Amino acid sequence: MLKIILPTIMLLPTALLSPQKFLWTNTTMYSLLIATLSLQWMIPTYHPYKNLTQWTGIDQISSPLLVLSCWLLPLMIMASQNHLQHEPPTRKRTFITTLTMIQPFIILAFSTTELMLFYISFEATLIPTLILITRWGNQPERLSAGIYLLFYTLISFLPLLVTILHLHTQIGTLQLTMLELTHPTLTNSWSNLLSGLALLTAFMVKAPLYGLHLWLPKAHVEAPIAGSMLLAALLLKLGGYGIMRITLLTGPLPSHLHYPFLTLALWGALMTSSICLRQTDLKALIAYSSVSHMGLVIAASTIQTHWSFSGAMILMVSHGLTSSMLFCLANTNYERTHSRFFFLTRGLQPLLPLMATWWLLANLTNMALPPTTNLMAELTIMIALFNWSSFTIILTGIATLLTASYTLFMLLMTQRGTLPTHITSIQNSNTREHLLMTLHIIPMLLLILKPELIS
Repeated sequence: MLKIILPTIMLLPTALLSPQKFLWTNTTMYSLLIATLSLQWMIPTYHPYKNLTQWTGIDQISSPLLVLSCWLLPLMIMASQNHLQHEPPTRKRTFITTLTMIQPFIILAFSTTELMLFYISFEATLIPTLILITRWGNQPERLSAGIYLLFYTLISFLPLLVTILHLHTQIGTLQLTMLELTHPTLTNSWSNLLSGLALLTAFMVKAPLYGLHLWLPKAHVEAPIAGSMLLAALLLKLGGYGIMRITLLTGPLPSHLHYPFLTLALWGALMTSSICLRQTDLKALIAYSSVSHMGLVIAASTIQTHWSFSGAMILMVSHGLTSSMLFCLANTNYERTHSRFFFLTRGLQPLLPLMATWWLLANLTNMALPPTTNLMAELTIMIALFNWSSFTIILTGIATLLTASYTLFMLLMTQRGTLPTHITSIQNSNTREHLLMTLHIIPMLLLILKPELIS
């Protein structure tokens, strides 16, 4: 564990001390080295926990998400080069330091075996994202977006802290391995019902359940590219990971705790994907689509079968890669036309043909084309839900239909159609952006070959 956490902490003096000419190259190369080093966590073992120290250990649940979070740091640094090029060098350094400050906290949150440390690192990821959104956003509305993000997470996380302390007084330990042995079974008494509810709602806000998702489109639209990549790919996965951990921990929850969450998640997948069909804003559309995908994850991880857990895991990893890639593509459009509206960025295919190829690939993986892991995940989740209650096939089926329709709508609106008159000369797409897209799509295509790494 330490041989990944210590180099990520040492990225901070690298960003602060490296000379101006080598700032981007140093940080990108160093974080890519850390990412390749973290691939060793994927090696399957017979032990339930790998690299077990006193507070951290890597599970089968957390290792794909850990590798994903290590992999996305160099991509975020690469993506945010262009919109920082006119800033003074000290501001570039502070930007890179805020990005790298998030990283050890996320690694700790995914790999911890102790609930209090999990809570602390979970809350600590909030502060650098808030700095990113409210300092480097594009519009002045970023302040209200930051306030939304802060208060949604804080209000939902106070009950979680109270229940964690309550568990500690009841059982006397917060180590996950000990808790799995003692199994704090939640009976139907009021206090236990409320504690289970508090444990779940905190993560439901973070992996946005429909109805608690209002901070997400705001934060995504106002964040800079690195901030929205970070939100879509990692912080939503923190919510899903927390749900999986807590539901495994507290044993089978009473079923009347499940029903509202499950119905809200499935209904929210349907609702947000129909909202996507009426969007005019590119980043808001991608944000709403990630709400609908995480709705499937929530629904799968509340019914707690083996199939649904593996499906939720695969969907979290593949959705992290695809939505991050879609945000990068939307950002390349935004840097060229300075507008997120569909109607002003139409018909870019004859101008940027290679970018159109990347758009096609990203949209196909987002709507779950057959060989991709997204399809495998959605199918396993649907089968598990159908096995649980055959009525859910209606909701999930309509949701997938709407998903395919709005992704095709996004592809057609950005790439086809008549070219607007105000785009006469446009910058070419450069090598950095193509490298960024390939580094997003290569793990996707490799996971098609060996999907049992993330299931």
